[in-house]
Amino acid sequence: MTSRYVRPYGDTTGDGMVQMSLTVPVPHGPKAEGAAAQLAAKMGIEPAMVVHSHAIGPDFTFVVVYGSVKHLIDLDEVKVVEREYPLLSPTEINTSVKKSLRRKMVVVGACIGTDAHTVGIDAILNIKGFAGQKGLEYYRELRVVNLGAQVAVPDLVKRARSEKADAVLVSQVVTQRDAHLLNTKEMAAAFREAMGERRPLLVAGGPRFDPLQAGELGVDRVFGRGTTPGEVASFLVHAMSHKEKVA
Repeated sequence: MTSRYVRPYGDTTGDGMVQMSLTVPVPHGPKAEGAAAQLAAKMGIEPAMVVHSHAIGPDFTFVVVYGSVKHLIDLDEVKVVEREYPLLSPTEINTSVKKSLRRKMVVVGACIGTDAHTVGIDAILNIKGFAGQKGLEYYRELRVVNLGAQVAVPDLVKRARSEKADAVLVSQVVTQRDAHLLNTKEMAAAFREAMGERRPLLVAGGPRFDPLQAGELGVDRVFGRGTTPGEVASFLVHAMSHKEKVA
């Protein structure tokens, strides 16, 4: 049974050993390593040992620091989004969609705003997929419309309506000044205004999203880094099934 209070594990249970990497704006050398060690000590890593460093150009140094912390982790205070639905195989997903909708599920995907990074949305939608799994285009009971990059929110809403989308998937990689959060809130508000309760499922994803932000952003689900096509497809089946029962 897992204890409520735990420490990081390095060499022995409870030793509190952690490894931290950082970049300092100091030329590679003893001063750069000393600066990184000082910062680590101020963060509670004691003793802080520099175990690796290398130059990044003439003015920056990448440093890895290793050491022990005294802090305890209270697992009762760890808040995460637990997956409340089973991961289904492609066959199970196709069967479920056919049974519940009696037609193909329409999924529209895009990168909105000025975001030109399609690697995330392509990993989920394109048949080549990600992490050894085929993308949503592979599922015969899903009709996928990939709008690509830099799609304006009004255009996304218009296209989703014309396609009679069941779900809209939005990927956001650019995060400067919280652009991913602002764009997602704008998108959710636009769908609410245009379609109200008849709006499609709204799903946002990207490496800097926190799954706990779904309610704050006005979407049905948020996926973070490492999400696979199978996870998304299984969620869509689960959510659509629940939506049909409620309706």
